[in-house]
Amino acid sequence: MAAFDVTGRSVIVTGGSRGIGKGIAGVFAAAGANVLVVGRDADAAAACAAELDAGAQGTVSAFAADVATSAGCAAIAAAAQERHGGVDVLCANAGIFPDGLLADLPEAEIDRVLATNVKGTMLAVQACLPALTASGRGRVVITSSITGPITGFPGWTHYGASKAAQLGFMRTAAIELAPRGITVNAVLPGNIVTEGLAELGPEYEAQMAASIPMRRLGEVADIGHAALFFASDQARYVTGQTLVVDGGQVLPESMAAMEGL
Repeated sequence: MAAFDVTGRSVIVTGGSRGIGKGIAGVFAAAGANVLVVGRDADAAAACAAELDAGAQGTVSAFAADVATSAGCAAIAAAAQERHGGVDVLCANAGIFPDGLLADLPEAEIDRVLATNVKGTMLAVQACLPALTASGRGRVVITSSITGPITGFPGWTHYGASKAAQLGFMRTAAIELAPRGITVNAVLPGNIVTEGLAELGPEYEAQMAASIPMRRLGEVADIGHAALFFASDQARYVTGQTLVVDGGQVLPESMAAMEGL
């Protein structure tokens, strides 16, 4: 068997229609998995699925739902069950990151971020739990971030809090679900080239690249390959762990540490 072989496995990727989610879905599809791309925008999810399915070793289909509701997550699990016969891997990737300084942050915006990023992760796992258990090799891979668990950035107090909270959930969920044969792990991306990052402008991108030892931003496939490892049989004894994928961004003490390199 090839390393990280997921041929024929049923994989859900929430927030899968763009950015990192699309990259994760593409890596799993290329590795032979049957992928359900989930997004709130039905047209965007359908377009993404059609694009990825064209070059996939497995199959890719779309489903529209909001992970911030239990009904939405139940519908996602049911769709994977109907189309693929179960759920082997849940990539809990859906997340939003609106910008706003703490002093001016509306309560509704805090609630919106936590509902999608934290509650959405918990509800998605909860809804998929019976199918993941039945799989006998269930895998949950959470997309967290370096922002919150390791670093901070002005304007993202709510986002950083949500990403740190995901890891708190992960550790206890890993203990609770271990007897079911389910592993729960998280990937912590650094700055990755996505549509969302492009919206922050070229100056932000150039500044970020200068602060990274590898002198470039990551690609969505870099996160996809990390998720593929956690989903593989080779990672069957790894649970409750995090993998930072950031080109070394969190390593320098300051920009001075980068001078002369």
